[in-house]
Amino acid sequence: MSLDLQVNASLKPFNSFGVDVKASLFAQAHSDADVREALLCAVEHQLPLLVIGGGSNLLLTGDVSALVLRMASRGIRLLEDDGDRVIVEAEAGEVWHAFVLWTLEQGLSGLENLSLIPGTVGAAPMQNIGAYGIEIKDVFVGLTALDRQTGELREFSLAECNFAYRDSLFKQQAGRWLILRVRFALSRATRLHLEYGPVRQRLAEQGIEQPTASDVSRAISSIRSEKLPDPAVLGNAGSFFKNPLVSAAQADELKLAHPGLIGYPQADGQVKLAAGWLIEAAGWKGFREADAGVHRLQSLVLVNHGSATGLELLALAQRIQADIQQRFAVQLEMEPNVY
Repeated sequence: MSLDLQVNASLKPFNSFGVDVKASLFAQAHSDADVREALLCAVEHQLPLLVIGGGSNLLLTGDVSALVLRMASRGIRLLEDDGDRVIVEAEAGEVWHAFVLWTLEQGLSGLENLSLIPGTVGAAPMQNIGAYGIEIKDVFVGLTALDRQTGELREFSLAECNFAYRDSLFKQQAGRWLILRVRFALSRATRLHLEYGPVRQRLAEQGIEQPTASDVSRAISSIRSEKLPDPAVLGNAGSFFKNPLVSAAQADELKLAHPGLIGYPQADGQVKLAAGWLIEAAGWKGFREADAGVHRLQSLVLVNHGSATGLELLALAQRIQADIQQRFAVQLEMEPNVY
């Protein structure tokens, strides 16, 4: 047996909220063989298998009666290169931001807008992570996943992943597919996406008129660093709520009552509202009760000031949801997976 099983292991180092709970069993998978062994161990111990990556999209509300498997596989490969379009494959356990920086070092563009997003490569397609006008689906080619029901490997194309806003087939069928590696189509030519004002503004402030992909990455990293707390300093899971989608008619009504409301029209006719604006307008920004709170600079971020439990953080999130529903008739959806 190559899998190192730990009994009653603390998960505090493995979730970015820093919530101190224990797992019945814990192991780290460095290979496909480790993954298969973990599946067998879970069956032998009559425990469910909970797979995690960087723990940056988790809210643990109590001890976990499961075999918690952290994906720790490493490896990045160039699969195709026609001089412009380059297909890159990365193992699920690769740290996302480190992977983005590696692609930039190779002279490849496409992931720069997704710089400094916490988590791992394998977790990225689950949420269809996105930032500053780009989502995973825009650069995605395919992935390899293990079907936990049959033990078979399956290749997924872009169309088969059912990507949507912070959603995918793998989130919809939670617990079935275990992502092993992911493939991206990147470019040696610079094709930048600078539609979001803060990025252009930051580049202008830096005196950069003809930015490279690396310039955009550094600009976005600096913006994110100013807005979002470092989990190593202040426990958090990044943006805690999705930006809600409402009908154009509802958005118009809300803007009449709240002229400062921020909304982004979508291609399907709906309007995506800025959840952070709603939460701040309701007075939650900087709120703190014991060690559970809302970040003082970014109202989308719930924080653990030290010893907050997952239940305390969840209760705060639910209070915010209820308040936003009452004030604006808008339902906020949580981004992190709650266990």
